[in-house]
Amino acid sequence: MVHGTWRIRASRGPDTPACGSVPGCADRNPAIRAAMTLDESAKQATARRPWIALGVLGLGALLVSLHAFVLLLAVPALTAALGASSSQQLWILDVYGFMVAGLMITMGNLGDRVGRRRLLLVAAAVFGFASVAAAYSVSPGMLIGARAVLGIAAAAIAPCTLSLISTLFPDERERTIALGVWAGCFTVGAVVGPIVGGVLLDHFWWGSAFLVGVPAMVVLLVVGPILLPEYRNEEAGRIDVPSVVLSLAAILPAIYGLKRLAAHGAGTDSVGALVAGVAFGWIFVRRQLRLTDPLVDVRLFVRRTFSVTLVSMLSYSMLSSGVMVFLAQYFQLVRGMTPLAAGLALIPGMIASTIAFQLAPRLAHHIRPGVLIPAGIALTATGCIAIALTTSPAVLVIAFAVECLGAAPVVTLGTSLIIGFVAREKAGSAGALAQTSNELGIALGVAVLGSVVTAVYRSRMGGRGGSSLGETVDAAAPAVLDEARSAFTAGFQVVAGISAVGLTIVCVLLARVLRGVPALATDDVDGLSSPGRQSAS
Repeated sequence: MVHGTWRIRASRGPDTPACGSVPGCADRNPAIRAAMTLDESAKQATARRPWIALGVLGLGALLVSLHAFVLLLAVPALTAALGASSSQQLWILDVYGFMVAGLMITMGNLGDRVGRRRLLLVAAAVFGFASVAAAYSVSPGMLIGARAVLGIAAAAIAPCTLSLISTLFPDERERTIALGVWAGCFTVGAVVGPIVGGVLLDHFWWGSAFLVGVPAMVVLLVVGPILLPEYRNEEAGRIDVPSVVLSLAAILPAIYGLKRLAAHGAGTDSVGALVAGVAFGWIFVRRQLRLTDPLVDVRLFVRRTFSVTLVSMLSYSMLSSGVMVFLAQYFQLVRGMTPLAAGLALIPGMIASTIAFQLAPRLAHHIRPGVLIPAGIALTATGCIAIALTTSPAVLVIAFAVECLGAAPVVTLGTSLIIGFVAREKAGSAGALAQTSNELGIALGVAVLGSVVTAVYRSRMGGRGGSSLGETVDAAAPAVLDEARSAFTAGFQVVAGISAVGLTIVCVLLARVLRGVPALATDDVDGLSSPGRQSAS
């Protein structure tokens, strides 16, 4: 355009007026019209580019979430094919989540230091190769190792995709919309995982469940260098290796202990693991307070808005995910649905969640977080109340959809609040902290609420049948089985009621703490971009 304008001016006489000052001149000059068209097209392409890149990042986030659940239906098939023991089955299922939760903070911090795009592309390549290795595993040990590598790669992909959003979308309102899309992809992956696994198992061998992510990672590797910007903190020092070790020593035993507590009740191994996790967590915090460039800036927790938002996100994940897990079990064990049918019954909830994740950022332009987030949690609590009061599958499907509607505000705006409390160069570590709280919440939900279901079940059964409904279904007489199903239903309804009460408490707490944070439509969005100016902090 500059060169075209220069040629037009060179052809004019000294007294000829500039074309821009003559009405209609631009319309009559083909060169100017072409230049203006090209300029407009370039602006439109530049505006679309971040959203296309968001689609790539969302695909990566979806695959990370999907892989956490895609094996739920494949365990019997892979056990028969590989001869896995019961202990090996548990490790095949759990090692992926262990690695994701244990390394996400480290990987988020590493991405800030070495480059978020660089780490994302390396992790995508590792994820693709590990997926192929898992699909063609010839022994349980090989599959456990491949799943562990998948978890390590996923721990890098999740915070890198999240932190790159803050680079792609400097405008706060656009970034919140983008975070809604990203969070929606995580939710869709969690619900779609078992369904995809079931469909693939109906047509292919068990290893096909791992190959579903390979094409997506190839796409990420091809278009990532073109669409995604690079960002790294040039002033960051070396990563503190002892802090990495201590974070793993705190998180992994804690999650292991919670899972053992849910599966087998209180025992030496579960309690010992939890105590070890808490002890190493205390040492980790002490070390972070002494470092000038810590792995996690634990001083952020003295800010009330930050700490309450993070704890509320953990609590929400714990209470809502626990209800979802036991609802799926209810459909299968009590109502006799196949795993695939139970997964399909959750689809209305997935659709409701997807819609909500698109609406929440737009509503945030006009409604304060202190109103919108508690309103979403109130919706989830309402769904839990309905679940606690009915046994009708149709009503349960609708109630679950209502529960899913409430996730979007707390996940989207809560994540944005957490990221907004740190400088741009530390967005990766902050995003990883938010995601780690989600992983811990899920583990807590299964453990704590699972213990409640088990306690109610055993008190009603009085030693008849197996120690769980799953064991009773396999071996009990019809009369005992009916009683066992009734006992499980009672425990499930108690859990739904407890979740409703807990969510109500979280709702009231957030309404009080976030009341000073303005809506995105205002000029001062300090709740999301400049927390240092918050009156509520």
